[in-house]
Amino acid sequence: MTPFSKPGPMSTERESILEFPCDFPIKVMGEAIAEFDSLVAEIVLRHVADLREGALRLRASSGGKYVSVTVTIQAESQEQLDNLYRELSAHERVLLVL
Repeated sequence: MTPFSKPGPMSTERESILEFPCDFPIKVMGEAIAEFDSLVAEIVLRHVADLREGALRLRASSGGKYVSVTVTIQAESQEQLDNLYRELSAHERVLLVL
C-alpha cells in the first residue's frame, strides 16, 4: 500500500485519495553515477506514455556522492503509480523512492 491510498470499507479494494489524472512528482535517489537520470527516465517511460519538457529535475547531494531525480508525471491511476514505485524500488541502483 502506498501512502496515497487507503483501504476501502469492509473490502480488500483500495481507494486512492488522489483524483486522476493529476500531476504527480516522484523523487528517486541513488548514488551519483553517470546516466542515473537516464536510468530513471527509462523506467518511468515504461509506465508513462510521455514526459513533458522539464519533467526531470536533477539535484546532487552536498557531498556529491548521491543524486536525486524528481520526475513529474501525468498520473492516470493508482495502479500505474503502484507499478511504477515497485519497478523503481526494485532496481539495484535506486536507494530510495518518495
